[in-house]
Amino acid sequence: MCVRVGRLEVFAAACFISFGVLAQSPQTPAPDADDETPVAVGAPIRERLLWVPVTIGHDRVVQLHARLCLPTSAEPATLVLINHGSPPVPSERSKIKLGRCDQEAAQWFLKRGYAVAFVLRRGYGESGGEWAEEQLGCAQADYVHEGLETAIDIAATVEFLTGQTEVKPSNAVVVGHSAGGWGTIAYASVLHPKVGAFVVMAGGRGGHRDKRPNNNCRPDLLADAADHFGKTARTPMLWIYSENDSFFGPPIARALYRAFTSKGGVADFEQLGPYGADGHRLFFGPGGSAIWGPLVERYLAQQHVGP
Repeated sequence: MCVRVGRLEVFAAACFISFGVLAQSPQTPAPDADDETPVAVGAPIRERLLWVPVTIGHDRVVQLHARLCLPTSAEPATLVLINHGSPPVPSERSKIKLGRCDQEAAQWFLKRGYAVAFVLRRGYGESGGEWAEEQLGCAQADYVHEGLETAIDIAATVEFLTGQTEVKPSNAVVVGHSAGGWGTIAYASVLHPKVGAFVVMAGGRGGHRDKRPNNNCRPDLLADAADHFGKTARTPMLWIYSENDSFFGPPIARALYRAFTSKGGVADFEQLGPYGADGHRLFFGPGGSAIWGPLVERYLAQQHVGP
């Protein structure tokens, strides 16, 4: 199967590793806990671990580590693909772990009957391949390149997972956080025939420059890239940001939205109030789904996307 991403083509297939039903004990998250804080799960978790080979160009194959979480129903379910961010410290990329089925964000979708997937892109965690999302320096940061490289891995994963027997073949939902949200915007700007909805949570690139909060690398160029993606992105999206986001604060978030929509991009922009110590953690943070959940539910209904 081939997916065309701009001028790039990727081939996606997958190697099945395991299928299991995991019993989970209830756990109570602490305030401002790490992103992987689990929540109480009433039913056993059904999951598959996969390797998703992606061919870059004509003959180079890399494999992406993925997890597919399945709802309790035996019927095929709509796919929700959740895409991770990128740490500002390069050495941390190899330490990123796959999202888990018992995370609050995943459970919000699973309890509503969706199938939820996580994938580690090239150069992250156990996935193969070199890190491809290089912005090529700060002075002349190429945020279009970064976004499209992320979109390659998203597109390949969507193409494969919508071919699984447990997953419906169309109308998938792509959710991206931070750098994953930026890749989601980029993916919306190219062909995406199997996707019916895009949710961007604190999306962007270049935050925490020099490991400093509220210090961004060329946000003007980031806005220029949003302008570029807006020229061809026509599927309505949902963008959610928090007031106290230390990566992409309100001025940057609003500038991205204005640039994107000025060229025809379609998005519902939600600038929410403060969340915890850092609003950048809203999507995965404890209690976050009570805040963003109603917005996502309304948006999916507007897009006529259901489980």
